[in-house]
Amino acid sequence: MVALASAVVAAGTVTGMMSALDDGRGGDEARPDVSGTPFLQPLPYLPTPLSSATSGSPSPSASASKAKPGPEPSKSAATEPGTEPVSVRLYRHGDSQVLDWVRANPDDPRRQVIESRIADRPAAVWFADYTPSNITARVRAVTSAGAAKGGVPVVVPYAVPDRDCGGASQGGAPDLGAYDGWIEKFAAGLGSREVVVILEPDAIAQSDCLSEGERTARFAALARAGRVLKAANPKARVYFDAGHSDWNPPGKQAGLLRRAGAASAASSDGIFSNVSNFNRTDEEVAYVRRTLEALGGPAGLGAVIDTSRNGNGPPADGEWCDPAGRTLGQAPTLRTGEARIDAYLWVKLPGESDGCRGRPGTFTPDYAYDLAR
Repeated sequence: MVALASAVVAAGTVTGMMSALDDGRGGDEARPDVSGTPFLQPLPYLPTPLSSATSGSPSPSASASKAKPGPEPSKSAATEPGTEPVSVRLYRHGDSQVLDWVRANPDDPRRQVIESRIADRPAAVWFADYTPSNITARVRAVTSAGAAKGGVPVVVPYAVPDRDCGGASQGGAPDLGAYDGWIEKFAAGLGSREVVVILEPDAIAQSDCLSEGERTARFAALARAGRVLKAANPKARVYFDAGHSDWNPPGKQAGLLRRAGAASAASSDGIFSNVSNFNRTDEEVAYVRRTLEALGGPAGLGAVIDTSRNGNGPPADGEWCDPAGRTLGQAPTLRTGEARIDAYLWVKLPGESDGCRGRPGTFTPDYAYDLAR
């Protein structure tokens, strides 16, 4: 099996999300440009005592995805959008690739399923480029729209230097000093209402490529970032990268997280896992609880889990790139009913390709339909 990384491709999408990318319009433009989320390359499998056999029905074969489009969307046992009180409702940003496709294809037989099962669900908004001149306005465009709708936005700052260890999602700020300045400008756009911040996917779990000195400097920058974000908006909930249950063992990941400030209430509300991956929710719940226990820190630290594509669990062959037979997971919600699990989120927007069914980061309707039906 291959351990699946969690982040995004700077040119596209990694985990079912939206990436607010710059088009050079300058700092006065408040409406973020949204394109796909970045994706990550697979990492070597690291066995962990937490691993358990996949339960539930077997994944459908690749041939099952060839069925004709057009069935009515089935009701999910997961929380449906709009059923939660305003105070705990996640915000669905009105600017994304899937919404663009839905608006442009009113007569497509796949449209109803894709719209009702994917486009109508709230997903994260990624900020995957280094654009200090207008990042404040672009973040504010999302958070202010969420406040106006009475919902909680999910935003993903993704600009740490040397991200993705030079892989497909490489990019980010030129150095950590520049990153510090970018994060300060990012934080200035958070507003004063509730917002969830998924801080730099893979920046902690995928740090083995760095020297010890570089790793220490990155972790110090992440700790500073957490403090800056929470100081700018005390209602912001900031979560740090815990990888996923098939990556580092809980004890090792907790040690890395502690060095990056994730155990401090001044910078952290907890951890996130499974971004852009397919591991089953129950496996991730067990993993993040063990990681939190090893991490220590305030009792209020919790975890969020990306459930966007994990309805059938991971493929048996370890395929990481748009694998066949996957389905949508638990609908996004801030009410999980699970101790220490603060939210199930769609950080990766389903239907945005990892690079096999379509160009990396682009919305691919065939892939979205296969996930949604």
